[in-house]
Amino acid sequence: MRVATLFGITLSLAISIAGVAVTVTQGVQLRDGTVYFVEPPKLVKATTTYNDVNILGGTYYFTINVPENAGESLQKVTIAQKEGAEDIDYNLNDTRAFVGTSDRKETRLKLGPVTNERKTRTISVNFDPPVTPGQTITIALRPVNNPSFSGVYLLGVTAFPVGEKSHGQFLGFGRFQFYSNRGSWFP
Repeated sequence: MRVATLFGITLSLAISIAGVAVTVTQGVQLRDGTVYFVEPPKLVKATTTYNDVNILGGTYYFTINVPENAGESLQKVTIAQKEGAEDIDYNLNDTRAFVGTSDRKETRLKLGPVTNERKTRTISVNFDPPVTPGQTITIALRPVNNPSFSGVYLLGVTAFPVGEKSHGQFLGFGRFQFYSNRGSWFP
């Protein structure tokens, strides 16, 4: 069985237009229709505005780079809590995304549905329209408040390309360390 048949066709054409080379790359599609990134996005960093427990008004930022040769646009990102003493609740209607980083916000991105699957502790952020390759974007999640219990909280980030049947690529963990209130008046 030929590898090209097994993995589908990856198209990479160099077209010369008036002396300018343009490269077009499409994602990998398996025979069953599953779509993959040619080069998956990368989780650049995950940060929080506050790292004390029980703080209101914080934001969790997840910065993702979608490489030029990703082959497909980014349709969806899931953020799943894998570790932590308690489940984090979010204000889903307050979720934002933009081109750039948490300290260098550029163009705001339009989002589709933002959902929470409580059983798996997974937030899904859909982009409408999808994010084209060659951009660094940041998702800003707003918790109701930081967890009540101190410790390490791991949030797994997975990216999905455009497609009816797309394969999620795990990008890594956002690691947040929350500390007991220092200097609190309460025990």
